[in-house]
Amino acid sequence: MTLAAFSLAVLALLLAPGPTNTLMAVAGASHGLRRVVRLVPAELAGYLLTVVPLALAGAGLMARAPGAALLLKLAAAAWVMVLALRLWRSAAAGAEGFAIGAGRIFVTTALNPKALIFGLVLLPAPSPAEVAARLVVFCGLVVAVALLWGGLGALGHARAAGGRAGGPRPGGLRRIASGWLALVSVSLLWGALRG
Repeated sequence: MTLAAFSLAVLALLLAPGPTNTLMAVAGASHGLRRVVRLVPAELAGYLLTVVPLALAGAGLMARAPGAALLLKLAAAAWVMVLALRLWRSAAAGAEGFAIGAGRIFVTTALNPKALIFGLVLLPAPSPAEVAARLVVFCGLVVAVALLWGGLGALGHARAAGGRAGGPRPGGLRRIASGWLALVSVSLLWGALRG
């Protein structure tokens, strides 16, 4: 796979709505772009924690312990459902009822099913130089997409701060995000049990 094809595949997967993107958008909508910028390193670290070991040794590990992938998927499904429930309950409590901090972003990203695809399918390459080049591109794309999702959420925050009506209220946005996360969790669980 060429570096251009790799970049497009990573970008397409990163742009897809998922648990990390949902939390980044809600963080932006709740607290603005400054909060999002502070959360980007946690997202990057979460991905790297999972992706780098999988890219370097994941294929051999999965061959020796085929149940490891299933356990990772089940853990991801459970974590995303916990996030969905907490986010739903926080809708009535307001932004402070469910703080989206670096720890939540880190764990959510480390357990993100996309990390399995990046680490096991997209990042492995025939030479260390190619792996390094792909890793640099991957990191840049993670930062760009995190800022994009957080920025989209921050647009709603800026509208509300400017006194303009028309955007979703924070409680409603949290409930929508909670419903999406619950759907993601159920689909992860379904996929894990079917596989």
